[in-house]
Amino acid sequence: MAGNTFGNFFKLTTFGESHGISIGGIIDGCPAGVKINLEAIQKELDRRKPGQSKIVTQRKENDEVVFKSGIFEGVTTGTPIAFEIQNKDAKSKDYSHIKDVYRPSHADFTYQKKYGHRDYRGGGRSSARETASRVVAGALAKQILKTVSFHAFTYSVGSLSLNKPVEEIDFSLTENSITRCPDSALASEMKNYIKKVRKSGDTVGGVVACVIKNVPVGLGEPVFDKLHAELGKAMLSINAVKGFEIGSGFEGTKMLGSQHNDAILKNESTSSNFSGGVQGGISNGMPIYFKVAFKPVATLMKDQKSIDVDKNEASVKGKGRHDPCVVPRAVPIVEAMAALVVLDYVLLHQARKNVEF
Repeated sequence: MAGNTFGNFFKLTTFGESHGISIGGIIDGCPAGVKINLEAIQKELDRRKPGQSKIVTQRKENDEVVFKSGIFEGVTTGTPIAFEIQNKDAKSKDYSHIKDVYRPSHADFTYQKKYGHRDYRGGGRSSARETASRVVAGALAKQILKTVSFHAFTYSVGSLSLNKPVEEIDFSLTENSITRCPDSALASEMKNYIKKVRKSGDTVGGVVACVIKNVPVGLGEPVFDKLHAELGKAMLSINAVKGFEIGSGFEGTKMLGSQHNDAILKNESTSSNFSGGVQGGISNGMPIYFKVAFKPVATLMKDQKSIDVDKNEASVKGKGRHDPCVVPRAVPIVEAMAALVVLDYVLLHQARKNVEF
């Protein structure tokens, strides 16, 4: 149980460090005979890659994925799919000053204590650069699912938040802004705020929301493997995530049962969707809706108090290139992890009932 593999039927194992030669992954359990659109996978990677705008890290990586096995003549063969992404713009010298010092709220301290040795360059394995491999696998999963659609977007940055029901959001507007907020006026406010925070040497967090449409009824397992539990695990495995809620979430605690219950209609839909598309841990056919909370990035361009490996008091300040806010680049990562979860349960459902979606 090394913690580098996700999934049961559609399994992704990732490898690599932020400043290593490359990152990548191996996908096992992918069905054979699936025609793969490689351009679509690269497009998903481009949504996550660094240097794409002025409000993200300026590390310049093309993030071009190279598939090494499992796909022949553009079609999956049913064998393990291996892929690799080269690291071409790592500047390890930017991290030499933290070789023996722990950055507050980063994985430096915990990795050192757990393993007794760590790759301090860019955070090594704890870097969010690892998530590029997840995006590749998630993009492939989306192509297998076909009719299921995933719509993640920036819901909030700091105290700036969308104030409209999810049913009224036009998801086609998400990519119109570098903040990936589907509200043009709010997107502009978010952009200016992130720039202001960056200029001050600080960072800010926010929330990514996601809506999954056309999910078949019956996905999810009773008791320990509930669909929303697996979605929660998937989202909480993403770097900087500190919270997950589905449907009404914590706001639902303020409602009465008579207000919160989703009445079932004759067409088997529900009059409301406070359940977020999951009841009893099983999808009910309504859109799945959840939110993911991202903390402010731990690396600041400001002096912070800390200690070194010898327990001496120290001061640490970030150098190099870092995201002032991870939320805009996290949008495709959230979609990718959601796709991995849904596909895993679809494959299980098909195996049990021999049902096609």
